[in-house]
Amino acid sequence: MSMTGQVAEAPSDMAAATGLLTVGVEEEFLLVDPHTGAAVPAVDLVMEQVPAELHGQVEREFQTSQIEIGSPPGLELSSIRHSLGVLRRALSDAAERAGVRLLAIGTGPVDGPVPPVVDKPRFDRMIERFRLLVPGPGNNGMHVHVGVPDPDTGVQVLNHVRPWLPMLQAVTTNSPFARGEDTGYASWRSVEWERWPSVAPTPFLESHEHYQRLIRQLISSGVMLDEGMLYWYARLSAKYPTVELRIGDVCPSVDDAVLVAALVRALVATAMADVEAGRPALRTDHHLLVGAHWRAAHDGLEGEAVDVTNGELRPAWELLDRFVERMRPALEEHDDWAEVTDLLGGLRRHGSGAARQRAVFERTGRLTDVVQDVARQTRG
Repeated sequence: MSMTGQVAEAPSDMAAATGLLTVGVEEEFLLVDPHTGAAVPAVDLVMEQVPAELHGQVEREFQTSQIEIGSPPGLELSSIRHSLGVLRRALSDAAERAGVRLLAIGTGPVDGPVPPVVDKPRFDRMIERFRLLVPGPGNNGMHVHVGVPDPDTGVQVLNHVRPWLPMLQAVTTNSPFARGEDTGYASWRSVEWERWPSVAPTPFLESHEHYQRLIRQLISSGVMLDEGMLYWYARLSAKYPTVELRIGDVCPSVDDAVLVAALVRALVATAMADVEAGRPALRTDHHLLVGAHWRAAHDGLEGEAVDVTNGELRPAWELLDRFVERMRPALEEHDDWAEVTDLLGGLRRHGSGAARQRAVFERTGRLTDVVQDVARQTRG
């Protein structure tokens, strides 16, 4: 549940020269008791153990049971992989020195007291305004930033990517358990997250001025305290020249995160190519998109998904294969096709994060074993 943002800088000179797009990743994690698996308010203890050289890439999040990392933006997936690997290992070590465990998981699977919100004036105002909308142990998402040349182009990109975000949501599902039981959803985080009134599919936007006007109206109506609370599934960054896609659960492993980063960048690059060629965006009905996102949260990759071109249900993997093939020119342009093909093969073999969690629980019947397995994947 990102209430902050820290990752992306301006696209590099190299990006501008090559026409390739930079990508950066934010990941949020849960801190849990190593014995019970319940969320614990340990962020201050963990921050004390984080190496000084990484402080600029590690932050507190909304609840005291959460912590966040941000990778520097890069052109090559190898740099994203390296950054996330270093940060995850360092944070896992810091958590263990503080007596807790780091989990890359959408929400806490084990029941327990709700950890308090981080002591910060803005968060205090959010609690005062929205009260019990705050979920249980902490919602943990993944946000991907991709560089764009200007806000007007960014708004057009948002229009082009909005129909395809349910597919990415299905790929990232990683929170089937909550309060000690199987929720029946692949992403329970998504269900809890939608309590907030500014969480929604991105509307179809007429212009950057339209985008700004909607923000002003949502703030004046009390739906948001500030622009940082614009929780659309894709938005323009308020700080950096990027579009930010923020639909997914945090991924269990670095491999999963790198795959999603590559797919997001390819989606944005494909959108920019469509904009430049004058191809119109698919104007998917808002309610069909809401339904497609619900289906993605419910089924993940292991069930069915909504084909947004006709509203019909199809096997999720069939639609994912079509989605990836549509992105192939952009993946090849960024030299990502071979790695994405390999990572998709691994995802097909092992299943989504939600499927992996359920497989462990089916094998052992213990959520503590699920927690241990997620901790193993988190560290890498």
